[in-house]
Amino acid sequence: MSSNNIQDVFQTGFRVSLGATTSLIESLQDQQKREENLSLLNLDFNQQVAELSKKGEKTEQEAQRLIEQIFNQMNQPTESATPSTPRDSGSSSTGTTSRSTQQELEELTVQIALIRTELEQMRNPD
Repeated sequence: MSSNNIQDVFQTGFRVSLGATTSLIESLQDQQKREENLSLLNLDFNQQVAELSKKGEKTEQEAQRLIEQIFNQMNQPTESATPSTPRDSGSSSTGTTSRSTQQELEELTVQIALIRTELEQMRNPD
């Protein structure tokens, strides 16, 4: 089994788990969704996996957007709250630390995006 197949299996498994969890939560919250999710049980196993994987992928994308929004919101107050002239050396080092942490988070976010792109390219070599 190649590493691409293993990655695909784990990614699909993750998305199916995420889709199943989303379906369960939807079923608990909404009667109509409950009926739709129960109708999935009439499908064969491969169709169920495909549907849950699609739902999991959609949920994953929504979560990524939410995290990006949170990071953007965190960045905005930090920039506006930073004083233009430091009052003492303590506030200057704190501002540097928060900028450094912010920069590290941005770099990690970029690295995650690159890794995800690489995984998608490995999965779809054409």
